[in-house]
Amino acid sequence: MKELVEVLAKALVDHPEQVLVAQSETEKSVHLQLTVAPEDMGKVIGKQGRIANAIRTLVKAAAVKDGRRVHVDIDQ
Repeated sequence: MKELVEVLAKALVDHPEQVLVAQSETEKSVHLQLTVAPEDMGKVIGKQGRIANAIRTLVKAAAVKDGRRVHVDIDQ
């Protein structure tokens, strides 16, 4: 799931080298922290948060196979 978020974010931003994804796990959930350059925040969030919601939806769909919950946070 970490790789999925990283690939999606790098495809959206102007500075892909500054994309970092940190992952922490518990038995039933995964927490992903996406960090991008400040000037790329708008591209990752999108109008009214649509891009961010789409990223979260894709990651949650991928996590269903593992039976885990996923939380994605976006920071600059």
